[in-house]
Amino acid sequence: MTELQRPNPRLNENLLFNVAPGGPPRYSHLSQKPVQYLTVTDRDGEVIGYAWANDEDDAAGWVVRKAGGDEAFNKGARWARKLHDAKARGVAPTAALAEMIQESDPTKSSHVVPGSLTEAANADVVRRLANPE
Repeated sequence: MTELQRPNPRLNENLLFNVAPGGPPRYSHLSQKPVQYLTVTDRDGEVIGYAWANDEDDAAGWVVRKAGGDEAFNKGARWARKLHDAKARGVAPTAALAEMIQESDPTKSSHVVPGSLTEAANADVVRRLANPE
């Protein structure tokens, strides 16, 4: 004889999710306005990704080139971290790019390409540049 299973009333309760403020400050990852961007390469000159910024939207981001594989992803973490650190210090997005240029060291595993500061119509253009379909 099989015992009937009784439903657990706790499984029928509505769950309430309350948004808790906090966490590290972040730049917005969206901007449909013109952005400035930098090209970052590894020691061999292979492009690993792009850092972009727009002050008006308080937006900035790092876009890794997927074609660079895991190595580009791993090296790119340094550049994403630079953006996070700049935001935590209250640095404007384009000033964060300027810091990246100033602090770039070609002897490191990746660096900003000198003279690569360029403007694009928006962040999506930079994303497509990094990863064309």
